[in-house]
Amino acid sequence: MGASDTTTRPAVLILLGPPGAGKGTQARMLEERFGLVQLSTGDLLRAAVAEGTEAGQQAKAVMDAGGLVSDKIVLAILRDRMARPDTGQGVILDGFPRTEGQAAALDALLADQGLAITAAVSMTVDDAAMVRRVAGRYSCATCGEGYHDDFKHPRQGGICDKCGGTRFQRRADDNAQTVEARLTAYHAQTAPLIAYYGARGVLQTIDGMDAIDAIAAELGAIVEKATA
Repeated sequence: MGASDTTTRPAVLILLGPPGAGKGTQARMLEERFGLVQLSTGDLLRAAVAEGTEAGQQAKAVMDAGGLVSDKIVLAILRDRMARPDTGQGVILDGFPRTEGQAAALDALLADQGLAITAAVSMTVDDAAMVRRVAGRYSCATCGEGYHDDFKHPRQGGICDKCGGTRFQRRADDNAQTVEARLTAYHAQTAPLIAYYGARGVLQTIDGMDAIDAIAAELGAIVEKATA
């Protein structure tokens, strides 16, 4: 991935937001609109292990031993993935960085490629509303189409709009107590990153409780401005 791959500067976007804030939905919309590639740390690790890359083999050895994959290995896997041609328009980082140390290491990795963070976007949320949003989610057990107790019901009660299935399910961790704990952990973990990117002038803050299309418009404007 490099500036020579495209006539515009490749975007490197970091989405910061708690579980349920809609990062995945927004990332998919950005992929479709701008040709960006969402890079999830977990997916990258699994793919590298499956492909048997050098970094993937190192990660597999650590995971097989029950250990935590080091930042060095994660960065090596990320560097390998970003070197592929499909990332020429830019990437959206999901799940990395999580600490100031990882953020600094990521800055160094990007600098080696003549790149830098386009924007770190903090999707702010109302915790109480987020608990209601996440705890109300359920999906079709057949096709995975998502629904919500308050915001989205099947058009015909008990029948999935997409596939006609009649069985629905909820994630075991989509309950109020678990969501509250995840939000607390998220705020504690992310606060240093917000300060880190704020000090570097790349932090953008948007209302994560806004309508999906409104959030998408704000994110699109950020990418357009930064890559022009």
